[in-house]
Amino acid sequence: MQFTVAIDGPAAAGKGTISKAVALQFGFAYLDTGSLYRATGVKALEVGRGVIEPAIAARLAGALSQTDLDRDDLRTAMAGQAASKVAALPDVRAALLQFQKTYARREGGAVLDGRDIGTVICPNAEVKIYVTASDEVRAMRRHAELVQTKPKLTVTQVLSDLRARDERDAARDVSPMKPADDALLLDTTDLSIDEAVSNAIKAVQARLK
Repeated sequence: MQFTVAIDGPAAAGKGTISKAVALQFGFAYLDTGSLYRATGVKALEVGRGVIEPAIAARLAGALSQTDLDRDDLRTAMAGQAASKVAALPDVRAALLQFQKTYARREGGAVLDGRDIGTVICPNAEVKIYVTASDEVRAMRRHAELVQTKPKLTVTQVLSDLRARDERDAARDVSPMKPADDALLLDTTDLSIDEAVSNAIKAVQARLK
């Protein structure tokens, strides 16, 4: 069976948590497409000694390995900013496009989360969900993650970084972040994790029937 669930949305809205839960519930494969861009961004910074060169980033994107995707530093703020920068590069997106498309139509079903899954990667996905939340709530959630390793980090700093990334992701010419016209909008601002996951599972169950 081929069945694709496309889950998009900005950082810290909850799409990763929801995607993993949906994949587990239905036995689908799961791909965090953001990890592809994070890995590319981090490697590009390393090779460029702090500077991201478009041609080098595209070459690195085309040669990612599982080891690159398993790095411990992919959830850092630096990796997130680097991911947003390389994601705006057309050659990087082209290098990663086919990998994602193939993964999405694998046998047994797949859940992919990112920023352009329902609009570009899988426009024909059986289920499309756009997960969002208020800027302030997202900043508090992300701060709770990052402050463990950066005690001096403030919510204000995280909020500024999130808004800068949102603006960059939504304004890029290629594959901007936006909900697909037929996506279910899931605002998690006032929802518990269980409530948000339940809503997503119901959407998938409705299409499977």
